[in-house]
Amino acid sequence: MSSALFRADALSGQVAFVTGGAAGIGAAIVHQLSEAGAKVIFADRDEASGAAIADQTRSDFVKLDLSDLAAVSKIVSDCKRIDIVINNAGVDQHAFFTDTSPSDWQMLLRINLEAVFAVTHAALPTMQASGYGRIVNISSEAGRQGSKGGAVYAAAKGGVLAFTKSLARENARFGITANAVCPGPVQTPLLDAAIAGENGDKLEQAMRNATLLRRLGTPQEVATAVTYLASPAAGFITGEVLGVSGGMGC
Repeated sequence: MSSALFRADALSGQVAFVTGGAAGIGAAIVHQLSEAGAKVIFADRDEASGAAIADQTRSDFVKLDLSDLAAVSKIVSDCKRIDIVINNAGVDQHAFFTDTSPSDWQMLLRINLEAVFAVTHAALPTMQASGYGRIVNISSEAGRQGSKGGAVYAAAKGGVLAFTKSLARENARFGITANAVCPGPVQTPLLDAAIAGENGDKLEQAMRNATLLRRLGTPQEVATAVTYLASPAAGFITGEVLGVSGGMGC
């Protein structure tokens, strides 16, 4: 699927804020939102990749460490207008729970859950005042099914799902929708890193076999779902969780 599904003016005049937009799913989201006419502001800690994506999409890049919640709140609050929030940034985990430390938990929760809180908390007042908004949170099938070797990551992503549903209930009266997307195994730099080590081929095949379609997804396929949920066409959809995972959630 590609952004050709959306008219070039589908999001014209709207401002979108995207986290983790310099690579993988985030970069695909920035491309598709921009192609649909949105003015995109995206944050990432990778300055070189962020600058390249900004140049390709004519969007605005902000270098940001999402573990710095005060900086996150300030940058989002300083935006004069935000119509669309895409909480995409995340870090994965590849260790059994007994091999993780409290500092590991704190880092995983800070990026995968608390940063979602900070971005959304800072953006909501502007959305509420305007009477319109779209919030799309990128969770994971791990948040619905659990993850062997990723317990804390799964817990954080499960928290994103509950948070999304709560946002939908609290903000419908302001014309704001909140939905979550759960990718499955998607060909991204994070996945490439996971399968780069010993037994990587076996791990990749296991990921393929976990889907009904027996393949990995693409960032563009996830971005297409996100762009739809961020659009006016999805105005009667809120509080929902959409799996883009080749049928893993069945």
